[in-house]
Amino acid sequence: MPTLNYKHLRYFWMVAKSGSIARACKQLHLTPQAISGQLRELEQTLGVELFHRIGRGLEVTDAGRRILSYADEIFALGDELLDIARDQTTRRSLPFAVGIADSVAKMVAHRLIEPVLSLPEAVRLICREGRLTPLLAELAVHRLDIVIADQPMPANLNVRGFSHLLTESELSVFGADALLAKLDGDFPALLQGAPFLLPGDDVAIRTRLEEWFASQRLHPRIVGEFDDSALLKAFAQGGAGLFAAPSAIAGHLTEQYRVRALGRIETISEQVYAITTERRSSHPATVAIIEQARSSAIGSARRGRRTTSEVGRALPGGALTALPQSTSSAGDSISS
Repeated sequence: MPTLNYKHLRYFWMVAKSGSIARACKQLHLTPQAISGQLRELEQTLGVELFHRIGRGLEVTDAGRRILSYADEIFALGDELLDIARDQTTRRSLPFAVGIADSVAKMVAHRLIEPVLSLPEAVRLICREGRLTPLLAELAVHRLDIVIADQPMPANLNVRGFSHLLTESELSVFGADALLAKLDGDFPALLQGAPFLLPGDDVAIRTRLEEWFASQRLHPRIVGEFDDSALLKAFAQGGAGLFAAPSAIAGHLTEQYRVRALGRIETISEQVYAITTERRSSHPATVAIIEQARSSAIGSARRGRRTTSEVGRALPGGALTALPQSTSSAGDSISS
């Protein structure tokens, strides 16, 4: 069985980070021929192509990007080892790898993960973003500690996982002022024929939105579909169309994307889950995320019953309503 040459891996890492062999040569003090030859040896060892040539430059292949993520962790760990060797008082940070589904709003993900940075343990946060199915595959082989998603573990995947409901918020429809000035009528009637940006097929609220349009006998003009929530909002900011998002982050959306809320869809709520491979999570960072959501929900309950949006305003930082609930991949109720 071939063994990995870490020197070759570092050369690949340097070329990928610098964007060209020429720039990597200056940093490594090697000739282009030497680096090119050792990259070919690494490709032969791994059995994959690491770069595509685009014009006079290089582009990392899909396989190369996966290997690059491993290299990032390997050399970060190596740097940490050197720090500890030089300073015996340095504590080793605990890696915490989080997969974030494209469909989850970046602000929501930030608020959920933020408690990790306040732990007494030194934690090195590693965030990976992508489509849910590949992220769950990484979770299954323990490349990720947790996946943040807008739906629980899909039942059709052969992966054992447990879904912990973290947040829930009703939806509102938003749009840029330039677009709203062209629309007539009241909400929701003004959606008829209006340009609308839908989330992609993988996004949990997509089907519920379409069902709500049908129940209201509304036919907005769908002008775009987006798997990535941030890209969708960027198009909305430019006036391309209206979009739906959690009401609890309305203030953030108004400030960052310069959009305005038209009205609420109270019959649809967006949930966000933490998916883990353990029934009872042992990683302190995972525990912090789930317990913060649970304590927020308990605090809200003690203040009395409120609507989703009211609870969102009451929690620190405008956090979403959090619900302390976990389910297994089979859907049975369990405690986290």
